[in-house]
Amino acid sequence: MKKSTITNYATYGGVIIAFVVLYILNNFGMLGPVLSGQLVPICAYVVMALSLNLTVGVLGELSLGHAGFMSVGAFAGATANIALAASIPNTGVRLAVVLVIATICAAIAGVLIGIPVLRLRGDYLAIVTLAFGEIIKSIINNLYIGMDAKGLHFAFLNAENLKMDGGKMILKGSQGITIMPTSTFVAGFVLVMITLVIIFNLVGSRSGRAIMALRDNRIAAESVGINVTKYKMMAFVTSAALAGAAGALYAQGMFVLDPKKFNYDTSILILVFVVLGGLGRMWGSIIAAAALTVLPELLREVRDYRMLAYAIVLILVMLVTNNPTIKNFVQAIAEKFKGKKVETKGAGQQ
Repeated sequence: MKKSTITNYATYGGVIIAFVVLYILNNFGMLGPVLSGQLVPICAYVVMALSLNLTVGVLGELSLGHAGFMSVGAFAGATANIALAASIPNTGVRLAVVLVIATICAAIAGVLIGIPVLRLRGDYLAIVTLAFGEIIKSIINNLYIGMDAKGLHFAFLNAENLKMDGGKMILKGSQGITIMPTSTFVAGFVLVMITLVIIFNLVGSRSGRAIMALRDNRIAAESVGINVTKYKMMAFVTSAALAGAAGALYAQGMFVLDPKKFNYDTSILILVFVVLGGLGRMWGSIIAAAALTVLPELLREVRDYRMLAYAIVLILVMLVTNNPTIKNFVQAIAEKFKGKKVETKGAGQQ
């Protein structure tokens, strides 16, 4: 069995074990209100980290506007949730439909942005994706959505432009959306597992190998006939779609959804998850996203020094994980362990 396959199965197993343990602890009230309330956001941020790792770690392109795709999914999902509340009373079914709608909307945004943007590389691509994230936030800040008997109404800058016949407001510009939470930890777990299946199957496929070839050497990949635009678009749109699903999951766990939440800081936070967990290492992104989402809440007791302690922990972890001496030490221990394992098998066969 390939090493990558073993790693994939180990990642699946780790996520399942973590879910079972946390689910049991939460049901018995052993997590506390703070950690219990963080379960859905953790799942959303894990999916965000995995999706961005597909762009940064597998494709090798730096994106600084990932929160933009998250916001598209979040507000599309929240709008769909309110609009479908009467026709789909079952919250579980409605949540599934909302996630699908949010994924499609974010994928469409990914295509629209990817067509002009993916012709760029390096710093230029990062700057344009950063601008995209800010543009999306600005659009939502000035967008008004209402619903009456005739359906949904959209307007910019002013709610009076909706021209509704009664009905109710859904999105109130910079005031955001007020919704009733429908996301659950189980739904978050299912979304994480679906994301892992999609990413692992894509990376292990012929298309995934083509994407990684572009990352390693674009000129060599082009010389053997790999379609650069096609495979870059495939990775970028898949990443955007998964980010939209994560945004919808996150939004359905909130009471008030504010456009300011999906700003530049959120994009950088998700990038920190990816870099800290290791580029291309999906299991690392899961651990980093979960740990760094919970850490600020665990440090809340120190109040004014909370973010200082958070920053110090980040710096120390980055120094340790990128220290060649520590890497070589861990690798030497792993090789010794493998050597002993081989010797034991040989002795058993004799």
